[in-house]
Amino acid sequence: MIPIALLLLAIGYLLGSTPSGYLTGRWLKGIDLRDCGSGSTGATNVLRNVGKGPALAVFLVDLGKGALAVLLAKSFGLNDWMQVLAGLAALAGHIWPVWLGWKGGKAVATGFGMFLGLAWPVGLASFGMFMAVISIFRIVSLSSVVAALSLPLLMILSGQSAAYLSVSLVAMVLVLWRHRSNIQRLIAGTEPRIG
Repeated sequence: MIPIALLLLAIGYLLGSTPSGYLTGRWLKGIDLRDCGSGSTGATNVLRNVGKGPALAVFLVDLGKGALAVLLAKSFGLNDWMQVLAGLAALAGHIWPVWLGWKGGKAVATGFGMFLGLAWPVGLASFGMFMAVISIFRIVSLSSVVAALSLPLLMILSGQSAAYLSVSLVAMVLVLWRHRSNIQRLIAGTEPRIG
């Protein structure tokens, strides 16, 4: 099982590192998203610099990267910890893609996909938190931070395994770390709203 597990971790990383947002910016607008807006290659920066339709497509692809990494591990009968590692490999690939000089997105959509793969009720509940906050405040980063903060609590309330709870804590920290500049702007009252 060790060779299969290692192969699935590598596949998870490569899935995650597929630069969907970057390619969308290049193909549709001839821009490098790393030089625009937040510098992220994720769906939010695509929304601001390319448009709504492309942003939705990037969001769905990025979501799929996280979910597929976990579902592949599940399909091979790997335990909860290996499923978590496969999901984290996809997150790492999205944040630090080998193809883009280790500068990628903030991993919110990929993380959402990972949690849908691990425990879909928790993933959906976290997405509900995201949608509630964005509908009230129209700030993507605030919605992402609130959804990330809710993950460990949702894992505990739904009685998930120690592996799943652990990854929810890691994902929360990763999202907060990747959004540190957004958090500074939120505190300063300068974070942009959508619409």
